[in-house]
Amino acid sequence: MHKTLRALPSLDFLRGFEAAGRRLSFTLAADELFVTQSALSRQIKALEDALGIPLFERRHRALALTPAGTAFHREVTDALQSLASAAERVRGTARSPGLTLSTTVSFASLWVIPRLANFRARHPDVEVYVSADDRVVDLARGDVDVAVRYLPDSAAPEGAVRLFGERMTPVASPKIAHGTSPLRSPADLTRHVLLHLDDPDGRTPWLDWRSWLTSNGQPGLKPAGALRFRIYDQVVQAAVGGQGVALGRLPMIAEHLRDGRLVAPFARKYDSARGYFALPSPRAADRDDVVAFLRWLTDEAAVESERSATSIVRRKANAESAVRTRVKA
Repeated sequence: MHKTLRALPSLDFLRGFEAAGRRLSFTLAADELFVTQSALSRQIKALEDALGIPLFERRHRALALTPAGTAFHREVTDALQSLASAAERVRGTARSPGLTLSTTVSFASLWVIPRLANFRARHPDVEVYVSADDRVVDLARGDVDVAVRYLPDSAAPEGAVRLFGERMTPVASPKIAHGTSPLRSPADLTRHVLLHLDDPDGRTPWLDWRSWLTSNGQPGLKPAGALRFRIYDQVVQAAVGGQGVALGRLPMIAEHLRDGRLVAPFARKYDSARGYFALPSPRAADRDDVVAFLRWLTDEAAVESERSATSIVRRKANAESAVRTRVKA
């Protein structure tokens, strides 16, 4: 191998540096790349050590490129774009026909796939390949046409279309929620097993039971037990199977609530600071099939929002009716 290539820094380090230099924030860059802020900071420090020069000025609540960092960032950005273009040219006609969607495993299985028949009915000539993977995907590489990402609003890239936010509320099968130990208030969770999404690195605290319990006045609640799962689909399936109470993510599990597989026993919810964003690949944004797919995604999101609003109104009306009935009695 040529000596110059042996001295080349890790491509992951360069991608992290490019994102941090563009965002001027380790936190926002880490969110974009789906890594922890501490991991990205370590990558940048390792890159600076390898180059023997600081690339950033770390100020109080601010980040700035050094003069050397500014020059290097320009070169790295150009180089990464050249690599992405070269990869796209090599793929050329080898690319399979159709549209490739990249999103998380849970969003694909719980929200996208159950609705794909609607898109096929509207656009029967467009083939859709769903690439479900919880790793970050670089849209500039050329093998993905549309990505749906779960991000804070402040981290959404330019051109991203917000589909909806997310709300958390406990959910369980009807036999658990209305069984021998019914769920009438959050304190009743002490008699139930809680189903957790395993998060050893603390990357998704907004999906943790502690956040919901704290916001609902039960910070020290001790459940009857706990089960942990690696992916959210498994959490949902365990809840449907009556193994415990899960922290439901709306609207991801809206269909489960509508068809009665799960019920949400408590009125109060916990709003996540993140939302789902659809983002087309820069090279495919003008393609007819990509434009059609993005329009379909936004239409489905609007339908879901309307259903949720109607459901809220209906629940309020039922609650008021129940109160009037008790008063008359």
